[in-house]
Amino acid sequence: MVVADAPSDPDPWEGWNRNVHGFNETLDTYIARPVAQGYRLVTPGIVRQGVGNFFSNLGEIPTAVNDLLQAKPGDAATATGRFLINSTLGVLGLIDVASMAGIEEHREDFGQTLAVWGVGSGPYLVLPVLGPSTLRDTFSLYPDYLLDPVQALPVSDEEKMGLNVLKLVHRRHQLLDSESIVQGDKYIFIRDAYLQSRHYEINDGQVEDSFDSDLDDIDLDDDF
Repeated sequence: MVVADAPSDPDPWEGWNRNVHGFNETLDTYIARPVAQGYRLVTPGIVRQGVGNFFSNLGEIPTAVNDLLQAKPGDAATATGRFLINSTLGVLGLIDVASMAGIEEHREDFGQTLAVWGVGSGPYLVLPVLGPSTLRDTFSLYPDYLLDPVQALPVSDEEKMGLNVLKLVHRRHQLLDSESIVQGDKYIFIRDAYLQSRHYEINDGQVEDSFDSDLDDIDLDDDF
């Protein structure tokens, strides 16, 4: 499998990125973080677990598609099997029965597919609202949007928007417990954690680098 190498200078646009990072931090301080805290406060843990399982189950569909695009039919079959099991026995994905049965979850997106096809990551890029990315991952946003099963659900546009907002709030709430481990320059910390995480994901965990164990529980694909 061919995987594109990372650039020697991953952050040539640091000036722009720091400005956007500051803008995102302001939005997070006054909007995203308080909403996530309120969500945690008023929503029982078992309900939050069900919400997370529901969106994770929908994510099996784009994962299976990207597995096929990366010529990994076995992984595609695993993702498809997880979706079928959790959508039926797991009551529309609210319960992760597949994991209970030992069928492990994995995630693939179109940015990873482009990397497997040999497309270089390009410079690190911080996007307004969306947060850390790379040039390659930015170009994958629209294909990822098209593959998002929420867009295909037989519900109104308002209901789809509500589901997307709920997904973002839930993801932000998942980061609340990880905030205390951020040390030093927050911009550098998030940048390095994101690039290391993407390197790990693109190579399916087959990397020689040993990452800081404190980063293992952070998903920085989403806005911090």
